[in-house]
Amino acid sequence: MARDSQAALVALNRFGFGARGGASGDLVNASSDPRGFVKAELSRPNGVLLEAPGLQSTPQLGQAVFAYQDQVKQAREAAKAAPPAETPPADQNAPLRRNLSLNAAAEISGQMADAKSMQSTAAPSAAKPAPQPLNVIQKTFRAEALARLQRATLAECGFTERLVAFWSNHFCISASKGELARIWAGAFEREAIRPHVLGRFADMLRAVEQHPAMLFFLDNQQSLGPDSRAGQNRKRGLNENLAREIMELHTLGVGGGYTQGDVTSLARIITGWTFAGRQVQLGVPGSFVFNTNAHQPGPQVLLGKTYDQAGLAQGEAALADLARHPSTANFIATKFVRHFVADEPPPALVARLRDVFVKTDGDLKALATALVDSDEAWKAPLTKLRSPYDFLVASGRLLARVPEDPGAYLNNLNLLGQPLWSPPGPNGFPDSNAAWGAPEGIKLRLDIAAQIGARLGNNIDPLDLLQFAAADAASAETRRTIERAESRQQALALLLMSPEMQRR
Repeated sequence: MARDSQAALVALNRFGFGARGGASGDLVNASSDPRGFVKAELSRPNGVLLEAPGLQSTPQLGQAVFAYQDQVKQAREAAKAAPPAETPPADQNAPLRRNLSLNAAAEISGQMADAKSMQSTAAPSAAKPAPQPLNVIQKTFRAEALARLQRATLAECGFTERLVAFWSNHFCISASKGELARIWAGAFEREAIRPHVLGRFADMLRAVEQHPAMLFFLDNQQSLGPDSRAGQNRKRGLNENLAREIMELHTLGVGGGYTQGDVTSLARIITGWTFAGRQVQLGVPGSFVFNTNAHQPGPQVLLGKTYDQAGLAQGEAALADLARHPSTANFIATKFVRHFVADEPPPALVARLRDVFVKTDGDLKALATALVDSDEAWKAPLTKLRSPYDFLVASGRLLARVPEDPGAYLNNLNLLGQPLWSPPGPNGFPDSNAAWGAPEGIKLRLDIAAQIGARLGNNIDPLDLLQFAAADAASAETRRTIERAESRQQALALLLMSPEMQRR
């Protein structure tokens, strides 16, 4: 039983988000056939897709942003045009009053990055300020976050959700880029990542690079071919941001055999890749479009190959070749193994996954299956520290609490340094123990665990939860630590900080 429990712990922690509490029986189910338990999710490709009431497409959200921005502009103009309120005569007998700031009394809920600065001041008259339009950007971001959190919390194993998170971080955008990036962050993951997690890498690559969120994040809508009609008229040229990140971060990797000249060539090849704006000149606002007038004409040489195709096909052909490049296979296999197995990826496993990637033409389901079928993935000790997102989701699953509001998760992710869909750069969040295991970060996790313990500990037996989480695979030290806690609240906090909950 102990051996089966250990394999079940690996199945749930290494490949998923940990066992669910309550009556789920995840650990028992996983212990009977650990590898089959993990791979079962790979046979349900439609289960990766995420649909929820109220979630809209990227074009719909683009139009909503433009409408919202127009409303804000109109509200500001109306406020400026409004006549000043008359000040009533002062009551000479009234006692002096201190000016009260509304900021001091305001309680800002939700994600800190969403919170708007409240600059209201106490008005001396009864005049009402102009009504402000509903912030559709904040509302959409929170709805997308809630849908993602609920899916991760309810998943049986969570392997496909872990794959979604991995690829979303690989092809990351940052919601902090601006209003369009913020409202599109969830839709980008739903539309460009999820449909291809168990499909082909080349298809995901094309979907990602043509998505308005990525084009906006890396400024490709500003890139004009120097010899294009738009480039000549506007006296503006290339923006190489997207081309550089495609090669350095999305496909070949650093040292993948490309030069600065290749970056410039790819930047020329993908000029004209943009999205329709509010003017509706190129198409439906918020939709991907190819702008012929911005595209650099003529053939281009990339990695020694000449691309003669005209227009959009030139860029799509270049991406297809980058997806099949040997350097891409090695880069993806290394990063995949580092994420799921160890900070120092076992070379033999990397080589095997690289071969699978090449032989299957980038079949990502085959790549995930090969990982689960490998002995290294099951024999390696659970030494990887869970990221803040993984830790918070694992805690919610064990406590059998499906989030109804994303606020607490979003706030804690900000606090722990992993704000949702907002990495510090285009290389995504780090994926190493050194990044997440710093003393300050561990202290913040302990603070959050203590808060959860104080709030829920009275009604929970931590030893029962430990049985759900690890059963016989739990170490004697963890069990003794929980048993010797001064209170149930403290015991719950210690459980959440135990290796069984922090390591994967």
